[in-house]
Amino acid sequence: MAHLRAAMCVEALDTVVDNLESGMTTTNSVALTVDDGTADFVDVALPILLEFQLPATLYLSTGFVDSRKSYPANGRPVSWAGLRDALSTGLVTIGAHTHNHVLLDRCSVAVATEELDRCNERIEDELGMTPRHFAYPKAVPARVDIEALVRARYRSAAVAGTRSNVPGATDLFRLYRSPIQNADGWEGFSRKVNGGMRTEDDIRRVINVARYRGKAS
Repeated sequence: MAHLRAAMCVEALDTVVDNLESGMTTTNSVALTVDDGTADFVDVALPILLEFQLPATLYLSTGFVDSRKSYPANGRPVSWAGLRDALSTGLVTIGAHTHNHVLLDRCSVAVATEELDRCNERIEDELGMTPRHFAYPKAVPARVDIEALVRARYRSAAVAGTRSNVPGATDLFRLYRSPIQNADGWEGFSRKVNGGMRTEDDIRRVINVARYRGKAS
C-alpha cells in the first residue's frame, strides 16, 4: 500500500468507472478491490487503508455474513457491525458478489435473479445503501441471459484478466482485475500493478475451468 500511494493514483471505483466511461485518461490510476467479506478485511486491511488513506471496494457475499458460515480455508465472515464501521470511514464502498457466492455461468436465470436481488436487499437493509458495482464469483463471467440481469442492476461488473482497462474502450461490465497473491513476490506484484502478467492469467483461467467443473459456488 505504501508503494501504491507513492507510485500510483489510487482512486475510488466510482471515479475509475467515471473515467473509463468518459474516456478520460488518468495516469497510473488504480482501484483497490477485495472479494467475499472475511473478517480480516475489517481487522487487518481497514487499518492499513486508514493509515495510507486509500479507498477500496469490498465485493460482499451477504449469505456468509448472515449465516456466519466460514468461507473456504476457514475464512471467518465479517459482521454487519464491522461493515458499518468500515463504511463510516468514508474510504470503503460495498459492492455485490451474490448472496451465496454462486457461479453464474452454470445456474438458472431464476437462481441468478434470487442471488442478485437477495444480495442487494441484504446490503440495503443492513447498510442503508444500494450496491452499484458487482464482481462475478471466482471471476467467471455469466451466460448472456444472466449477464443481462447483472447489467440491469449495477453500474459495473468485474471479471479476471490481469491487464489494464483502456479509457473509452472498456466494457464496464467486463472490468479486468489483477489478483494479487502472496506467491507473486515483489516482482510479480510490480508487474501486475502495471498491467502485466496477462499470459499467466490466461493460463490460470483455463486451469480454473477444470478446477471449478461440477461446482456451484
